[in-house]
Amino acid sequence: MTLVAERKAGRQGPAHPLRAEATRGFAPLAGVAVLLMLGVVLGATADRWQGGWVETRSELHDLLLVLLPLAAAAGCWLGGRERRRGTEELWGTAVRGPLARFLASALPLALWLVAGYALAAAGALLATWPYARGDRPYLDLLPVDVVAVAAASVSGQVVGRLVPWRPVAPLLAPAGYAVLGLSVASDDGAGRFVNPAFPVSYWDVPVGRQQAAMAVWVAGLATAAVLAYAARRRWTALLPLVAALAAGGLLVQTGGALWRANPAESRQVCDTSTTPQVCVNARYGALLPQVTAALSGVTDRLEGVRNLPVRFEDRPGEPRAGEVQLPMLTPIGWSVVRGRLTDPEQYAWEAVAMLQDRADCDTRDPRLGLADDAVEHYLAPSPAEGTFDRLDATGDEERRSGLAKRQAARERLASMEADARREWLSAYFATAGDCDPGKVPAL
Repeated sequence: MTLVAERKAGRQGPAHPLRAEATRGFAPLAGVAVLLMLGVVLGATADRWQGGWVETRSELHDLLLVLLPLAAAAGCWLGGRERRRGTEELWGTAVRGPLARFLASALPLALWLVAGYALAAAGALLATWPYARGDRPYLDLLPVDVVAVAAASVSGQVVGRLVPWRPVAPLLAPAGYAVLGLSVASDDGAGRFVNPAFPVSYWDVPVGRQQAAMAVWVAGLATAAVLAYAARRRWTALLPLVAALAAGGLLVQTGGALWRANPAESRQVCDTSTTPQVCVNARYGALLPQVTAALSGVTDRLEGVRNLPVRFEDRPGEPRAGEVQLPMLTPIGWSVVRGRLTDPEQYAWEAVAMLQDRADCDTRDPRLGLADDAVEHYLAPSPAEGTFDRLDATGDEERRSGLAKRQAARERLASMEADARREWLSAYFATAGDCDPGKVPAL
């Protein structure tokens, strides 16, 4: 070796352990595996979240139910590496202390796992952006989720170093999933409030204290475990432990009070040019033109008809007086996929059913059924109507007779003069929600 090369090698010195762990070995592979796994899961479920900001937030958060146990198992596997290699005694003679050696191994894995999750989250948000029909991105849970992933990885590494049983790492994943899952399944248990993977509903958003408390809870427990294992002054583990217990106590005692209803859920965007008026939730207000177009056949035929609700409403809870519930647009993946109504004809038929409001009728008198069927056929026939009619036409005598009666009632309503039909429909909608066939006008 030349003198110049020797001087360069002396200046460079040995690679820092953090750099070595972060650039090769298990940590980068684990991070890439997390990214690929989350990408596959998100891609397979894209219909139910792509196009809704709240839905995307909840889908990313729900992934923690699987990701946290896997992160803990990955940390546990890495924690047992030196035991598997038989180099524990050699590391014990190193100049660096046990805490520095632990962090040199644990931090790169935690950062790679966090990077995999963060990249998957960024990809999901970018995938939602072109199809979003209102509202804004919700990033309120992401910082705490990132902290939880890192904490699970570091805590798993502590377990891997303490437990000399090789199968503990693969067993830690299903065990962690079971613990988190049991907490999720609990409706009234306090454990669900300290579970970082507990599902969040679409209509709830956290207050600031919830995020801070959850971050302190998960990070405090992980830090206490690390200090109790590797610190020279192990009593220092009491400080993060006390902070974690205080945060956990706050989460349990306040419970659901640390969540509030999403303000966007209570706002609507309305088209007042139709009868009834059409309103959609402000979270997806840009869907209003599609919804109005889908219901245009209904609203056009109802022009001049009395006894109708003032508007279709789309807010949480029961409709107010003079309103009727708009057919459901959420959860995404049914009526709406990637910002588009999947079946406008079906949606219009559901809107007519909402106007009739007879879902609570245990039994429906044949006279009531004939009137309802005729109105549905005139305003917005079901996409399945033709299929059922063909089945009845090839059925027994009773079914053929029923079909003939329905077709005759449809024809009588369609052949009425416009003014007479409006009067009949006005009398008909005066009985909306009533199961008494005697009150429905004859057809």
